[in-house]
Amino acid sequence: MPACTPQNLLMSLLCCGALMAAQPGALAATPASPAPAACPSLLQQDFLRLQDEKPQSLCQYSGKVVVVVNTASFCGFTGQYKGLEALHAKYQDQGLVVLGFPSNDFSQETGSNKEIADFCENTFGVKFPMFTKTSVTGKDANPLFKQLAAKTGTTPRWNFYKYVIARDGTSVTSFNSMADPASGALLKEIEKQLAAKPPR
Repeated sequence: MPACTPQNLLMSLLCCGALMAAQPGALAATPASPAPAACPSLLQQDFLRLQDEKPQSLCQYSGKVVVVVNTASFCGFTGQYKGLEALHAKYQDQGLVVLGFPSNDFSQETGSNKEIADFCENTFGVKFPMFTKTSVTGKDANPLFKQLAAKTGTTPRWNFYKYVIARDGTSVTSFNSMADPASGALLKEIEKQLAAKPPR
């Protein structure tokens, strides 16, 4: 019987491995888990939720059609909250999400985050995701709005400016404050993007 030396042990292990490889099914291969859909660079950022100021990653909305809106409580367009909430409720099961970003850039959102949250919920029953007050124009604009401006060539000129982000996060269409959430070109664009297949 040959001595048990490191060299003999190594040879035995190599032979054993070769024999197992030669037998079909000897080692059951574990299928690789499907890779999660990549988060578009546009959504790779965090914001604080309006209601409790907890950090939220926008990557959770990957694969959805995203409508981004800068909002204000004391604006002639504030009534659009109702239409935006109806839009969100109607199409969320098809992959739509509306994201609201309160801003005082146009001097019409002077309240605290709590006051804004209470106003939105109590006045319009807003359930779509809202984030803490932020800047959406100029050098102080938050990173999301800077990227949206870069992609569309336009920044919000007033409250309730809207951006529709396609499911893959690469295509963005902008709409001015006059765009009605319930009809017209905005709704047509949303339905067009919802009809597109989610990215894999």
